[in-house]
Amino acid sequence: MTPRKQRRYRRRRKTAWSLWATILVLAVVLLVLLILPRSEEKKPPASSGSLGADELTPSPAVPSALEPSPPRETPWNLTLVNTWRPLAEEAEPETVTLTNGLKVDERCYEDLQEMMDACRAEGLTPVICSAYRDRETQERLFEKEVKRWLDKGWSQEDAETEAGTVVAVPGTSEHELGLAIDIVDIKNQLLDESQERTAVQQWLMAHSWEYGFILRYPTDNSEVTGIIYEPWHYRYVGREEAERIYTADLCLEEYLAREGYASTVSDSGPKP
Repeated sequence: MTPRKQRRYRRRRKTAWSLWATILVLAVVLLVLLILPRSEEKKPPASSGSLGADELTPSPAVPSALEPSPPRETPWNLTLVNTWRPLAEEAEPETVTLTNGLKVDERCYEDLQEMMDACRAEGLTPVICSAYRDRETQERLFEKEVKRWLDKGWSQEDAETEAGTVVAVPGTSEHELGLAIDIVDIKNQLLDESQERTAVQQWLMAHSWEYGFILRYPTDNSEVTGIIYEPWHYRYVGREEAERIYTADLCLEEYLAREGYASTVSDSGPKP
């Protein structure tokens, strides 16, 4: 074989081996592609029983409807005592004895004295006929009023009910607080509606609030107070509160309810 032919032979042989090598490589690649799965990894969806990260984060609390403010604590000078709000126990205030022997809570004494002096300075003659009463005294007065109705032929139940509109049932009288006083005109000492026409009552009704007192049982408020109209019964509430009550033309129950004080009306009592 000539050298030229030998070179041609070697080139052909080399070409053949290259072709076979290429085919082999392609076969191996194809085999790998067929055997190995595609690695497209997908996150499995969270099962219905599992929580995702977003679900684990607590959602902000939804504010509930605003609750009403708690009732205001009632100060001593606005203590409410009536048919529906009896005293839990007998009151024993620190008292001052007046020149006529009656007693009042010492905290209202100075304002009371100033009011009486101002009334007398107008040429009037006010007389304090009742003030602080202990429980025993209140019981005696109530029993006396019950007897008055029993003597008229009323039943015990009806007599006690009617008596309670004139004399407070023991435990429900403001006189037991030492903050209530009954004032009459020396010229007319009857405890009835004629008292409102006296000069003393006309002055007190117009000026008592200036000294911290209010007409406690005004006309047309019996259903709220539980007591008939008493144009002689005054209650100490302090000068600031007295001015507000007088200006608003309210009874004590109505004022306390309006201002949101605690224990102003019971479930069984009237609603101011």
